[in-house]
Amino acid sequence: MPKDYPRTLRVGEQLRRELAQLIRNEVKDSRVGDVTVLDAEVSKDLGHARVYFSVLPGQEVDVEACTQGLQRAAGFLRRELGRRLRLRSIPELHFVYDATEDRAHHLESLIADSLAHLEPGSEDEEQ
Repeated sequence: MPKDYPRTLRVGEQLRRELAQLIRNEVKDSRVGDVTVLDAEVSKDLGHARVYFSVLPGQEVDVEACTQGLQRAAGFLRRELGRRLRLRSIPELHFVYDATEDRAHHLESLIADSLAHLEPGSEDEEQ
């Protein structure tokens, strides 16, 4: 395997895929809802994994409650990952909410509002 694609990246990508499937199909906690697993960063010793997630746009979900629900299901998820993956030890899972999409939608709305205020032929465009 080339050095530009280290084992931590490969394990992180596999964790992301498996966790997305497990959360969608197996987690029954009502606090979790529609969660999208964006990324999984694994430490160099493969002992810990930081899992970044977001909630589908348009969903009114309490982020704190969703994070707590995922943390509560972390033991179950680790056990299921152990059954699916061929690793000596499964990393401890830490869930982190990623608000990048929320910020992007907010910036897009600000830009759209500012463009709406600029009408053709206004003083700002003539200067």
